[in-house]
Amino acid sequence: MARQERAVRTRRAILEAAAAVFDERGYEAATIADILARAGVTKGALYFHFSSKQELAQGVLDEQLSEGGVPSRDSKLQELVDVALLLAHRMKRDPMLSAGARLSLGPDMREIFGGGSVPGWIDFTERLLAEAKGQGELLPHVDPAETAWIISACWTGAQIYSQTLNDRDDIEQRVAGVYQHIYPSIATPAVLARLTITAERGAEVAAEIEAEQEPETAGV
Repeated sequence: MARQERAVRTRRAILEAAAAVFDERGYEAATIADILARAGVTKGALYFHFSSKQELAQGVLDEQLSEGGVPSRDSKLQELVDVALLLAHRMKRDPMLSAGARLSLGPDMREIFGGGSVPGWIDFTERLLAEAKGQGELLPHVDPAETAWIISACWTGAQIYSQTLNDRDDIEQRVAGVYQHIYPSIATPAVLARLTITAERGAEVAAEIEAEQEPETAGV
């Protein structure tokens, strides 16, 4: 068990170092030597977990999809916006998410990673919208697949604009604005009135998750 735990920690340290380097320098400019120096591990340890720079980058992309989980909500529209605002909150603070966005959206990245995390986010959004429609949260005309593409594209555009113009200082406000503008056109009035869509929501959800994890940590 101790060996397994060390392996898990080492793998995570390598991924975090790779994410920081990819975020700072981009995929093409990043080198294995840069990542080794940042992670403080041997070349053998790195290659035990990852066979190449591309596999390392794919590991960062895979981690991005696991970073946005929130507790299940009765309202799937609330759950969807909670995920979006939690990611916006964390993207300013977590190189793993920032690097994942850069790897997904950078020039020529489609040829290397097939769209990175973008297809996964569209699928995730479509699934929650389909659940929302199934329980009567959406207006009759709303198509979950088409709406998922639009929401995902708007979220991506908001984070790119925020990064370009303000180094993501206003990303939470801008992402909240996306949902404040889109949701009135897809949600039933009764559901819309109960939703919380604010720039502060991401921090609130992060605190909720942290509070839920504290008892588990204390019991270790």
